[in-house]
Amino acid sequence: MAGSGLCNQTGAAVGALAFPVLGPLGVVAVRQYVAALVLCAVARPRLRRFTWRQWWPVLLLGGVFGTMNLSLYSAVDRIGLGLAVTLEFLGPLTIAMAASRRRLDVGCAVLAGAGVVVLMRPRPSADYTGMALGLVAACCWASYILLNRVVGRRVPGAQGAAAAAAVSALAFLPVGAAVALAHPPTAAAVLCAVTAGVLSSAVPYLADLLTLRRVPARTFGLFMSVNPVLAAMVGRVVLGQRLGTVEWAAIGAVVVANAVSIARAER
Repeated sequence: MAGSGLCNQTGAAVGALAFPVLGPLGVVAVRQYVAALVLCAVARPRLRRFTWRQWWPVLLLGGVFGTMNLSLYSAVDRIGLGLAVTLEFLGPLTIAMAASRRRLDVGCAVLAGAGVVVLMRPRPSADYTGMALGLVAACCWASYILLNRVVGRRVPGAQGAAAAAAVSALAFLPVGAAVALAHPPTAAAVLCAVTAGVLSSAVPYLADLLTLRRVPARTFGLFMSVNPVLAAMVGRVVLGQRLGTVEWAAIGAVVVANAVSIARAER
């Protein structure tokens, strides 16, 4: 679980190193290509056998997948890895608490809301566009979870996820070509983007498959809630992005709210 989380956040940080050359759009395009190659090689989706009832949620999932990564990486470019991932985690938190009326979940919502208010408080250095992009990523992640449930029920195994990744990669082909023509990539930038795709897509996918054979889903979900902390740590080490005490406290509030809500949902 630790390896999966660190690889995911390290991949995002390494991808950010290529932003000066490729920009977030170019890095996300390469990441989508890598994710599609890996997932299709593992799942081997039988696309010709898909019915329309299977295709429509797969197409929506592919669109959400690409939008989620693009909004997240654009947010990372503007407000840093730790804050961007923290805002993105509001998506699964909202899903976890949506159907609940318990006082504890209301308290979690208040705690997470307080953390977000602190992160988005008015100050001279505040980048509200970057914060808005982080919230878009959160909405996309919530949609991603709901669509994955539908795809998982209608498409066997991991074929649906692989097909969605392929759809997203095809949509980003002209984008990648346009970025390459406008800003000719260097070998180092391409290497960073490919590394981001491997570390943020391929390695976590395989690591999570192995992890879920050994630990309960509840334990796995609880550990996932620590990702904003891992993102802040990796952003500090790899990108030199420092956070103040107030920002760390806000991240901690969102992490605690996620952990408690996930534990409650599992029960």
